Amino acid sequence: MADSIPAAPLEPPVPVEVSPAPEPIAAIPAAQLEVPAPAEVPAAPVIGAEAKPEPQPYWNSYKAGAVLGLVLLAAFVFTGRGLGASGAVTRMAAYSLQKVEASLHGGTSAEADTLAKNNTYTGQYLKGPADPLDDFLVYMLVGVVVGGFLSGVLARRASFEVVHGPHSNIGRRLALAGLGGVLSAFGARLARGCTSGQALTGGATLALGSWVFMLAVFAGGYAIAWFVRKEWI
Repeated sequence: MADSIPAAPLEPPVPVEVSPAPEPIAAIPAAQLEVPAPAEVPAAPVIGAEAKPEPQPYWNSYKAGAVLGLVLLAAFVFTGRGLGASGAVTRMAAYSLQKVEASLHGGTSAEADTLAKNNTYTGQYLKGPADPLDDFLVYMLVGVVVGGFLSGVLARRASFEVVHGPHSNIGRRLALAGLGGVLSAFGARLARGCTSGQALTGGATLALGSWVFMLAVFAGGYAIAWFVRKEWI
C-alpha cells in the first residue's frame, strides 16, 4: 500500500471587512428639483428693420389752456369774433340740404324754392347772395380738422382705429358715439352755442348764460359717466 501524502495545513480564513449599510437618503423637496428657466435671450435685430418711434407726450393741460386763451384773444383782435364750431356745422348742413334738394328738382334754378330755404331755422343761413360757406367759422373748423391731423402725424399719434374698453366692441362704441354726437349737436343748437361758442367765447365775455351752460356740460358729463363706465373699464 502506497504511503499516504500528509494533508497540507489549513490556513486561517482572511477576515472580510463589511462596510456599514448606507444611511437612507432623505427626500429632496420638490421645489429644489425644479430646473431653473433659461435666461431670456434677446432677439437678434432684423437687418434693415427700423425701430418704431415712440409717440411724443401730450401737452401739459395748463399750458394748453393758456395757449387756447391766447388763440381766443387773437380771434377777437383780428376778426372781431370769438371761436365756435356748431355754427360752422349748421352752415354746412344748410348748404348741403339746399344743394341736394335743388339737384333733385331741376338744379340751380330750383334753389330759390326749397324746403331748406323756406325753413325758418336753415333759411337764415341761405338768405342773400352770399355763399353760406364763406364764413370765418367754416374756415376755422376746416383749420381745426386739418391742423389736428397734422399735429397727430408730427407727434406720431395718428392712426385709424376705434378705441373701446375690454367689455365693449366696435359696433357698440360707434353706436354710443353717434348717439352722443346727436345729443351734443342738439344741445349746442338749443343753447345757441357749443363748448367753443358758449363756454369759451361767451365765458370770456362773462355772459351769465355761458357760465350756466358750461357748468351744465360738466355736470351732465359726470352724471352720464357712471352709466357708461363699463364701456371703458
